[in-house]
Formats: sequence, structure tokens, C-alpha cells
Amino acid sequence: MIIKRSVPWHTCSTYNRLAHVLERLGLALIGASCGLFVAGVSSIDLIGSAQVVLAMMLYGAAGFYLGIDLPQAHHMHLQRPHGLGISADRLELLTAAGTFLIAVVTVVSISNIVLGETVSARTAGIIGLSWVISATMQIAVGVIARIKLARAAETAKRALFFE
Repeated sequence: MIIKRSVPWHTCSTYNRLAHVLERLGLALIGASCGLFVAGVSSIDLIGSAQVVLAMMLYGAAGFYLGIDLPQAHHMHLQRPHGLGISADRLELLTAAGTFLIAVVTVVSISNIVLGETVSARTAGIIGLSWVISATMQIAVGVIARIKLARAAETAKRALFFE
């Protein structure tokens, strides 16, 4: 679910803020469980240790927390440095692609776990790499959108101050 806030965060009611934070934490938990399922495709011996599983869970949580709910990115054309533009539509497409790919990889992982199939080390590596790329897409887009939004807000604030 992608929520678009049309009003600034500071004008939202306490209940609205609480609902938004709870939803984002729920999304982070979903991302963490995706990491857990992908890690579960292969035995822990194959991917390293419990620390690797925990890292995958935290990375998945960050991906879903940052990438699923882009803050007001659809209201502006975000500019990259050096004049190269990236539209909000492209950002949303990238985060949607990351979410979709994570979902596909997670479904494949869960089906292997439920059906009791053992995957080869190569297949497990492909599944893990696909998951990491997808989560990285979500994290990168979420960070880019937030940086660009902060810069746009700062520019708007300066424009109001100097008028």
C-alpha cells in the first residue's frame, strides 16, 4: 500500500501520525519476514550464520520502511545534481519494481520451504542476490525521494524568506 500524504506531517492529527507510524512499522515487519523466508531457502550453514539471517531481516525491514511509502514524491519533479532530472513517476516505478521482485522471490522461497524442496547452492544464491537487489532498489529510492523532498522544502523555505 502506498500512502500519499497531501498535507504536511506537522498538520496531521496525533491519531493520523500514530496510524502512519504503526503502518510503517508493519511494513518493516513484512520486509523482515521476507528476508527471513529468503534466508530460510537454504540452510543457515550455506549462507553463513544467524547474524547473516538477522542482517537480511534488518535489510528487508529497511527496504519496506523506506521504499514503500514515498513522501509526497508525486507532487514534484525531483532534480538530480548537475541538471539531470528524475521524475517522481520513475521513483515510484523503481520502488514498485523492487516491491514486486521481493514478493516474487519471497513466494518462491516460501513455496520451496512449504513443499520441502531443497534448492542447489546456485539457485539459493540467485534467490538471495535477487532479494538483495530488490531491497536495495527500495532503500535507494526511499532515500533519494526523502533527500530530494528535503532539498525542495529547503529551497521553498528560502524563497519565502527572501521574498
